[in-house]
Amino acid sequence: MADTASKPATYEDLQDVPPNMVAQIIGGQLITQPRPAPKHARASSVLGGKLGDPFDYGDSGPGGWIILDEPELHLGEHILVPDLAGWRRENMPELPQTAWFETPPDWICEVISPSTARYDRLEKRNIYGQFKVSHLWFIDPDAKTLEAFELQKSKWVLIATNANKDDIAVAPFAEVPFSLGVLWS
Repeated sequence: MADTASKPATYEDLQDVPPNMVAQIIGGQLITQPRPAPKHARASSVLGGKLGDPFDYGDSGPGGWIILDEPELHLGEHILVPDLAGWRRENMPELPQTAWFETPPDWICEVISPSTARYDRLEKRNIYGQFKVSHLWFIDPDAKTLEAFELQKSKWVLIATNANKDDIAVAPFAEVPFSLGVLWS
């Protein structure tokens, strides 16, 4: 019998995961986790709304972005599902016809939970850097914090750390400030 543990995970393996789980392939390994907890989902949903109006729809803001919840990214051999991702419209003028995205986003937000922190902060962050994602945010609903990074010369540089109810204006969305506290309500 063949040793299946050493075989890289396939897209078919990912599709076999039950719908109540989030599945990703990182470095050939199938990684599964439960759907986000309520405060995790709330922080992600509210952030998407706060950014969507001014940056995606252009309501009281500059527009020019496509911002999506949990897109399936195909980046080389990796299949990743960030909590939020955004593309500048000049980099992705139209949505793909596939169920996934091969164009790397310009911005990604990962909402950290105890079960995802290691993958989000290490493996996925490194992959995002390899594929030239310009901005990466980590939201931690337990600590009530936002850490924002910018890719500079192929290295992640911390550009902002905010907490609790701070008013934030953070790249790449600095044109429209808002209170971080809305994510925790």
